[in-house]
Amino acid sequence: MSIHRFPRIAKTTRALAPFLAAMLAATIAQAEPEHGIAMYGDPANPPDFVSLPFVNADAPKGGRIVQGEVGGFDSLNPFILKGRVPWQLQFLAFESLLGRSYDEPFTLYGLLAESVETDPARTWVEFTLNPAAKFSDGSPVTVEDVMWSYETLGTVGHPRYLGTWSKVAKMEQTGARSVKFTFNVADRELALIMGMRPILKKSQWQGKDFAASGIDDIPIGSAPYVIADFDPGRFVQLKRNPDYWGADLPFRKGTNNLDEIRMEFFGDATAMFEAFKAGLLTTMRETNAEKWRTQYDFPAVRSGDVVKSEIPHQRPTGISGLVMNTRNPVFADWRVREAMIHAFNFEFINQTLNGGVNPRITSYFGNSVLGMVPGPAPAPVADLLQPFADDLLPGAISGYTLPQGDGSERNRKNLAAALDLLEQAGWTVQGGTLKNANATPFTFEIVLNQGDTQTQQIVDLYTASLNRIGINPTITAIDAAQYKERTQSFDFDMAYYTRGLSLSPGNEQMLYWSAQSADTPGSRNWMGMKSPAAETMIDTMLNATDRDDFVAATRALDRVLTSGRYVIPIWHNPVSYIAHAKSLKYPETIPAYGDWQGFQPDIWWYEN
Repeated sequence: MSIHRFPRIAKTTRALAPFLAAMLAATIAQAEPEHGIAMYGDPANPPDFVSLPFVNADAPKGGRIVQGEVGGFDSLNPFILKGRVPWQLQFLAFESLLGRSYDEPFTLYGLLAESVETDPARTWVEFTLNPAAKFSDGSPVTVEDVMWSYETLGTVGHPRYLGTWSKVAKMEQTGARSVKFTFNVADRELALIMGMRPILKKSQWQGKDFAASGIDDIPIGSAPYVIADFDPGRFVQLKRNPDYWGADLPFRKGTNNLDEIRMEFFGDATAMFEAFKAGLLTTMRETNAEKWRTQYDFPAVRSGDVVKSEIPHQRPTGISGLVMNTRNPVFADWRVREAMIHAFNFEFINQTLNGGVNPRITSYFGNSVLGMVPGPAPAPVADLLQPFADDLLPGAISGYTLPQGDGSERNRKNLAAALDLLEQAGWTVQGGTLKNANATPFTFEIVLNQGDTQTQQIVDLYTASLNRIGINPTITAIDAAQYKERTQSFDFDMAYYTRGLSLSPGNEQMLYWSAQSADTPGSRNWMGMKSPAAETMIDTMLNATDRDDFVAATRALDRVLTSGRYVIPIWHNPVSYIAHAKSLKYPETIPAYGDWQGFQPDIWWYEN
């Protein structure tokens, strides 16, 4: 608090000066270098830990894994907006100052940095580099590289980095191997977020346009794997660096065991599945429970050469389904969005495509302790939402549940409810077509990635229901490049949308749901939502000092998002389905996040 802005307390402040100085000294004394940092409390693993608890510390090195992806790529720089990049590349070929443990909600341990230091209020964070840290070309990782990486990513990098950089008041080198970040906002998560930025080699980019790079300039990282070969749109081959600097780090023990990771690209999911059956791929993730049950009985499975593994997890469901772009005036009306949800015959579609076994996504943070509880909001959550009661949509505080169908194809009750909502919004069936008072037909475009056969099946069944109430949407299937371009520029009315959510939601939620992200091309706010309540809940999450307050704020955010009716949710898998060659093994102990970043191929190994 400044005495210049509040002169009445100047005298009091002077009187308290000795006490405040003592407080400051105590704060400084409490800030000491640590081996890791947790969002709440202390890291689960002590300073002398040998390996993460969910790895096989004695896993052998060697072998290869061949994974498949639908689509293609035209860039190997995952840190800029331009281009399409193999999604796993940023996690396998690059490192950050701290590394994440996926068995804890949000805990980081030393990686490129040997220690992290912050004050109790987390107004700053300081990292000290490991003196052994080296890039794949053998050159040392320096503070200069760290500072260049942060500034470059924060100014011309992918939009996901820009928001955090704007919260840094000062970045300074504080020693030969140390760098300190001081923040300009109250945000306790920033001390952790700053440890997770990829570190690149500054000298590689001298005289080059980082934001325009693609395949010609492969960013140099410090990770265990390097890009050994690639063919644009066809494959990327990563090989384990035999001279990797951090092989003996406790955080790396039992990880990065495979000598080669190869990513093959296919035009659609059917071609990829056939390639797996033929033995071209050695692992396959399946998202369709019915297909997992009925189509994974080919000869290699029956002989035992291919193993079917089901990996449980404790993470939130996230949101997957058909997102409605509220930038389109038609979908700006919540009653229309609610009608679209009623018209979606979930029970019938789930039975047809999955045999009815997959549970529906009921909220963004469902399936976890962070998810909203059914019925009216309990006191801590209701108290957070009450200041926004006049602006929140029906159900946010009183309770919102998705409509349930009777399982029949016609879904009469829900379609009738949909028509009632549409009539309230000014749309009625006229001559078999839904129209407004000006006789303008109700129509919209559903944009699909043409390689996504499951979503095409979902949309086909959904369209049949819409036709019954006089709605005839246009369905446009386009290739992966066009799909990315159109969704990044928000040039769609409805599209398939999926957003994974973690057990430690934080700053990234602003990238998903804030008003600023709604106006930022390339952001993940595809629905275009602008909600002061959502942003306040996120801010409350970021500044919660204990777990209970954090959970209450997240449950409140969940209510705002779910009652916003932005996405027509489909189903989730409480387990992940992975079919793989019998030579590929994984540990018996499964991390809390299950099959997530850091699982396959990170902690798998090859064994004859």
